[in-house]
Amino acid sequence: MSRTVAKASARAKRVAKTSTRTKKPAARRGRDGSIRTYRAALEFINSKTDYEKMSRVGYNHTNFNLSRMLRILAAIGNPHKKIQTVHVAGTKGKGSTCHMVASMLENAGYRTGLYTSPHFVDIRERVSINGKLISEADFTRVMAKIAPAVRRLERDNPTFFEIMTAAAFLYFATQKVDIAVIETGLGGRLDSTNVIKPLVCGITSISYDHVQQLGNTLEKIAEEKAGIFKPGVPVISAPQTPGVRRVLRKAAERVGCELRMLGEDLEFSYRFESSRATGPHTRVCLSTPATRFDHLQVPLLGEHQAHNCGVALGIVDALRRSKALDVPEQAAIDGLAKVRIQGRLELVRDHPRTIVDAAHNAASVGALMRAIGQNITYDSMVVIFGCAADKDIDGMLNQLQLGADKVIFTSIGTARSADPYELHARFVDKSQKMAQVAPALQDAYRIACNCVTREDLICITGSVYLVGLAKKLLAAGQLQ
Repeated sequence: MSRTVAKASARAKRVAKTSTRTKKPAARRGRDGSIRTYRAALEFINSKTDYEKMSRVGYNHTNFNLSRMLRILAAIGNPHKKIQTVHVAGTKGKGSTCHMVASMLENAGYRTGLYTSPHFVDIRERVSINGKLISEADFTRVMAKIAPAVRRLERDNPTFFEIMTAAAFLYFATQKVDIAVIETGLGGRLDSTNVIKPLVCGITSISYDHVQQLGNTLEKIAEEKAGIFKPGVPVISAPQTPGVRRVLRKAAERVGCELRMLGEDLEFSYRFESSRATGPHTRVCLSTPATRFDHLQVPLLGEHQAHNCGVALGIVDALRRSKALDVPEQAAIDGLAKVRIQGRLELVRDHPRTIVDAAHNAASVGALMRAIGQNITYDSMVVIFGCAADKDIDGMLNQLQLGADKVIFTSIGTARSADPYELHARFVDKSQKMAQVAPALQDAYRIACNCVTREDLICITGSVYLVGLAKKLLAAGQLQ
């Protein structure tokens, strides 16, 4: 590495480190250390080990420990046993699928909890009921109840995600939800959410991600995801590669549950179309002995969302078949049409046209490039790209060059960030597309704005954290 590049790389790392610093808010606690304010609740949860922000995490029973999770839950009254749940795992599309399921159940009249991760701007995005985020007051009350149990387990080092998961279960139980839709965090087998016995499980598309933790083959990754299977609980899966299908079917047989695969066990199809009234969109069909969904418009852009929508519809069908919930077909259809999710092909500015998308592995970046090409008209696209260092960087860059006309590499603003100068070097080795580096997102966006015309497009992608940073800066008027 040249001296100039080395110095620039060092500057990029300093930017990534300093851009995440925030002034610690004043927090008021009782003399006994009890949590009395929202700021104190945030200080408490943010002081815990957060594997989402760490560049290297060992996937073992010390770091990911369900017995520790169960002890936390037992100390607060086992709230996870007081609610009905749906559980969704997979590599990509988990969040979209969960939102679609929750919207359909809510529209059918059920008080529906939703737990997803990570968040973009506000930690409260992770926990909601009927589309409404947990209030600051309720967040404070929940953390105040959990904190004493966590302190008693201090030697076991309860993590950020374990505490957040316990908080979601406690909130849903105290609010007496009819059902809660739960997204796994990492993997499935050792994930903190894997303490529930749901009414139905969903498995979205499985691809390469978190290979250091879950395994370096799709089959190994699938085995970890299948860890959420429970005896007698039906599983709805998106179409998978032959190897993944074999793993999932063996796991279902071993556990004693029914696996319903889209396109095999469930009659499923989709097609992309465009009309003057609705523009480009995808329609899906799913038919079972209990349910018939014909030619429904997928509410989210991109063909990849058809499979996510199919899993969501399969989950609702399973609930109908089991008689666990009465979800009229039309209520589900109307609820599906209402789905809107931030951070997925989200238009955040009209002038210049700017979209953000939280694609963060090779498969999702490829799906994003195809979705933009199919659904958005533009002359030229400038992509602002940053990703975590532990991702399949070459795979992501290979997909990126298929759609981007110019790429500006930047830091995602956390310690996990890949060096933007390294990203640039690896990209120009394989592509003739224009590319440059701007270590800070503000600088990258300013460069992009100077490059585009009215008919062009700016896309910010590669990491949930980069999208979250973009949304924060836009809201503060700091992205110009």
